[in-house]
Amino acid sequence: MAGVPGFQRMEAHGPTPSHRIALKRQVVQEYLAGETLHGLAKRHDISGNLIRIWRQKHDAGALDDDAVPARRDRGLRGQDRGSRAALERLVGKQALEIEFLKEDLKYAPRPEARLRPTSSTRWCLNR
Repeated sequence: MAGVPGFQRMEAHGPTPSHRIALKRQVVQEYLAGETLHGLAKRHDISGNLIRIWRQKHDAGALDDDAVPARRDRGLRGQDRGSRAALERLVGKQALEIEFLKEDLKYAPRPEARLRPTSSTRWCLNR
């Protein structure tokens, strides 16, 4: 409000800044080396939550050199983006299912370990 004492006009926020991959990697490496989240956020003038997001992306391999930049998706239509997201969810579910089955397979009886009828069980079955 112009002219009203005690009020000042707030500037409009610009677009969200895009940080370089090198900075993201550097901040994540410093965090993994033991630097505090608060100290890193203050020194680099970024949000602590943003550092957590970068660490999650680092753990998922999204900050690697061979990772595909996310900006490529901007050319996709909304419908295509949704189907891609659905496919990614399906792949994730299948990966979890495979891990579950692998774990379950550890405890499954082996074909060689099946019980074979002995002479006493044959005697019981023939009665």
